[in-house]
Amino acid sequence: AIDILTEHHLGVEVNIRTADVTCFGAYVLNPKTRLVDTILAKSTLVATGGAGNIYSNTTNPTIATGDGIAMVYRARGVIENMEFVQFHPTALYNPKERPSFLITEALRGFGGILKTFDGNEFMHKYDDRLSLASRDIVARAIDNELKISGEDYVYLDCRHLDRNELIRQFPRIYAKCLSLGIDISRDMIPVVPAAHYICGGIKTNEFGQSTVRNLYSSGECASTGMHGANRLASNSLLESVVFSHRASEHAISRVGSIDFCNAIPDWDAEGMVLTEEMILITQSQKELQAIMSSYVGIVRSNLRLQRAIDRLVLLYEEAEDLYNKSILTPRICELRNMINVAYLVIKQAIAQKENRGLHYSLDYSTTRN
Repeated sequence: AIDILTEHHLGVEVNIRTADVTCFGAYVLNPKTRLVDTILAKSTLVATGGAGNIYSNTTNPTIATGDGIAMVYRARGVIENMEFVQFHPTALYNPKERPSFLITEALRGFGGILKTFDGNEFMHKYDDRLSLASRDIVARAIDNELKISGEDYVYLDCRHLDRNELIRQFPRIYAKCLSLGIDISRDMIPVVPAAHYICGGIKTNEFGQSTVRNLYSSGECASTGMHGANRLASNSLLESVVFSHRASEHAISRVGSIDFCNAIPDWDAEGMVLTEEMILITQSQKELQAIMSSYVGIVRSNLRLQRAIDRLVLLYEEAEDLYNKSILTPRICELRNMINVAYLVIKQAIAQKENRGLHYSLDYSTTRN
């Protein structure tokens, strides 16, 4: 999908102060014809997943570019809690691979020990639970050690564990690492934090309804309130199942009282040209990921966040210019959405004046969970 259809597409001005914005469907890019179809709907559910690809390292699939969140934001729906980005502390360090391969925290629970590039343990400096501390603490610790050392990764050491039991308990990790020439029973595993889950998103109620009438959301792109400021492992699957079911039942119960809006115009592509400047899209995406990873990552500060906003402005202007002149492609749409979502993460991080859950700033000493 490209955009949520609202009163804006009927020529009515819609802004953040507009009450009772209504969804009439969506403009959708047809991958076969490369044309934009107008899909009218009485009810629309956005379930587009997360936005991990706004960062350089992520465990998310390449399609996790925040499309649904960005579309609802442009439709003037409420987006909340975007500052709470969960980083998994241990993804396999392999710059050639995207998404990053997840090294489960169960491996630390089994006895794996985090060590610096030089082979020294370091978690005792950060938490009494050592390598078994919570995700956010471990991720911050690794991030700090990497900034101190200037290295690209730390190690997870499993060499002291029983080889046969290690392979039996973690066959996928063993096979994956072995394919890269790493025998986890004899070699330490290079690991790095990676963007894993966004706890915020499209604000919804207990029925999955967003603040835009006739528009629902479920899954990672929705902010149901279930995860607060720091998600517990595996809760998101149950959340998706429950709220998707509740949203569908609620939409079905109301379908008879809603009419289609046949006045929505078709997409106007007149004057658009097919861009051959893929290098511009690729480089803009890399710049965005570098900005977010450097300034809006695990540890933040007001100075870093402001610098990120300043850098993002130019990318936004360039992407909007490209979007407005080009025949649309998935890459152009994804870049635009990623920039919108990055902006939301930064602005809501700036607005958060305390350390809470997954948001940690050097400028604030108080921490709340």
